[in-house]
Amino acid sequence: MPRFTANIAFMFAELPFLDRIEAAKRAGLDKVECHFPYEHSIAELKARLDGAGVRMTGLNTVPGDKSIGEWGRAGMIGAEDQFRRDFDQALTYATALGVVGIHTMAANVTPETRERALELYKRNIAWAGKQAAGTGVKLLLEPLNSRDVPPYLVKTSDEIVAILEEIDDPNVTLLFDAYHIQIMEGDLTKRFERHFDRIGHIQIAAVPSRAEPDEGEVDFRHFLKLVDDSSYAGLVGLEYKPRGETAEGLAACLRNLGY
Repeated sequence: MPRFTANIAFMFAELPFLDRIEAAKRAGLDKVECHFPYEHSIAELKARLDGAGVRMTGLNTVPGDKSIGEWGRAGMIGAEDQFRRDFDQALTYATALGVVGIHTMAANVTPETRERALELYKRNIAWAGKQAAGTGVKLLLEPLNSRDVPPYLVKTSDEIVAILEEIDDPNVTLLFDAYHIQIMEGDLTKRFERHFDRIGHIQIAAVPSRAEPDEGEVDFRHFLKLVDDSSYAGLVGLEYKPRGETAEGLAACLRNLGY
């Protein structure tokens, strides 16, 4: 299973965050990704990762103040300086820990501010791409579905790819989250093929439950074979919410997927 990385924001949530690193290794996965590791120092994280023989592969920029509905600042009007500090923090963690991808979160917006927010998002992402140049870290832009996050700025892979074409930076890529894309756009096979050259990372979860990807409306055996048969050289993040105990559910899921 060299291709999978466990998202420990959701997986092993029955354990304290740092203990999830060792739990992933015990479950057979030597790569993890997460959302927001910043309550722990780089030294703490590195000690736990190195001690377990696990690599951290991905993280997010901070969401902002979730209590007032913030969900990223790259497209937040009036927060330009704060976004730059957020990205600098993420890049510092990523380069120190060997992380290969930063999900650079956009923002929640109102319909009235969306167009201005989108232009700001493009400028901020272009700036962030330049900061990451030469570090080995890619920016990952992810569309979030309008059912789970109604006010989010970018909702479809087609929107993200249009932005990528405008920015024209090979270090800024699409996070192809099959859960969000299936809900908003469907047609996963053809969409994967159409956007293949822009994909920097893949994530999977069952639709509509967001549980282990061995149930629901998407045939992930087919989708993962499509990925395996392509020249995609990146990772596949298991970003799902376990139905029960994580290790048991993971083992059953991988069997069901043919691994």
